[in-house]
Amino acid sequence: MHHMTLAEIARGLADKKFSSVELTTTLLARIAQLDPQLNSFISLTQDLALSQAKAADARRANGENGALLGAPIAHKDLFCTQGIRTSCGSKMLDNFKAPYDATVVAKLAAAGTVTLGKTNMDEFAMGSGNESSFYGPAKNPWNLECVPGGSSGGSAAAVAARLLPAATGTDTGGSIRQPAALTNLTGLKPTYGRVSRWGMIAYASSLDQGGPLARTAEDCAILLQGMAGFDPNDSTSIDEPVPDYSASLNGSLQGLRIGVPKEYFSAGLDPRIAELIHTSVKELEKLGAVIKEISLPNMQHAIPAYYVIAPAEASSNLSRFDGVRFGYRCENPTKLEDLYKRSRGEGFGTEVQRRIMVGAYALSAGYYDAYYLKAQKIRRLIKNDFMSAFNEVDIILGPTTPNPAWKIGAKSSDPVAAYLEDVYTITANLAGLPGLSMPAGFVDGLPVGVQLLAPYFQEGRLLNVAHQYQLNTDWHTRTPTGF
Repeated sequence: MHHMTLAEIARGLADKKFSSVELTTTLLARIAQLDPQLNSFISLTQDLALSQAKAADARRANGENGALLGAPIAHKDLFCTQGIRTSCGSKMLDNFKAPYDATVVAKLAAAGTVTLGKTNMDEFAMGSGNESSFYGPAKNPWNLECVPGGSSGGSAAAVAARLLPAATGTDTGGSIRQPAALTNLTGLKPTYGRVSRWGMIAYASSLDQGGPLARTAEDCAILLQGMAGFDPNDSTSIDEPVPDYSASLNGSLQGLRIGVPKEYFSAGLDPRIAELIHTSVKELEKLGAVIKEISLPNMQHAIPAYYVIAPAEASSNLSRFDGVRFGYRCENPTKLEDLYKRSRGEGFGTEVQRRIMVGAYALSAGYYDAYYLKAQKIRRLIKNDFMSAFNEVDIILGPTTPNPAWKIGAKSSDPVAAYLEDVYTITANLAGLPGLSMPAGFVDGLPVGVQLLAPYFQEGRLLNVAHQYQLNTDWHTRTPTGF
């Protein structure tokens, strides 16, 4: 059962080939057996999972038949879950049990999903390899010495190792698409505002967006259907009708205009990945797509702009963790200033402290105009580049990452090297666009992803292209040895 996709599970449950309780029990046993190798979970929720599975079976017995009814998933550990630890991968929130469910959690629970647990992640979603987690790094099932990508690395590792069919993630600068690429999954970052951020602990509020991680585009369509929609609790949620994402999967690609930016194929890209991307382009051409070279001239400024804006927002968002109201509190503080300094110094890890300091500096009175304001202007230029490009093409295609997964610890002493792994993904967050990564082959036995970007609210188009590609390739069906 663990090799089944979400779509196959939905059909199996509808045909009464197995129950949700049987499926949940099987997967919980598999997690207990295999996750010690992967460290992909922070918390397991066996009792909740079994009670939700029983309820789902009862709903099906009464005639309900939703695609997610009885389907096991896991949530990245920054989605608040009532009465269950929501740690954000940090010592700061190691003892925090949320008093409510995030909108995404509530919507998926209402659709009948079964929550197996909360997955490992970079601390406060800050990282590219899942190495900054207070609970230790998650490991890539394709090579246990390598990172699974970050910050949604736990979700990616668990799905890639067939511990469960799908999981939620969040994407601030590529944190769904990059781990999807490094673990041979399909991962989708929706348009900013498409999925509610209420109850999703913030890193950078103008960039964060929740989305699905699964093995196929079809499964991402099913999970996104349950996640998307307007939420009055979230001031950045957009009141836009949610289409039937599964209904658009089988559309023809005949005449689809695909733009390939020349800036993507620079010296920083592994030439073997470049070759796989060109092979993917040829496959889509066979399906009727028309390929055109385009330019995104301001892409070169994306990394510096992002690493001003994101830390600035993080320094503001994380100021609430002060040892007073909730979260970690130092022992025996001598005065208020000591309480603040030691609670934050002991509760936050190195990478989080680094970004808070960069952000506070960028927002300080003497430097706001020179750094933060200028970065926001560059952000607008990047968005304008995309708007111009989408006047010529329907989607944009390129690599998801410049390199395959790296060894755990290989970039620990050089954070900038890790930041550069986000070079192809962060532009979608800066512009608020939807992006998808899908499996495109292997380099040295490690997976490689191809990224698709589309205009606002065109997630259906991305899923359609990825699904048609996956009907004609088998990369997404490959399973890591031992799992």
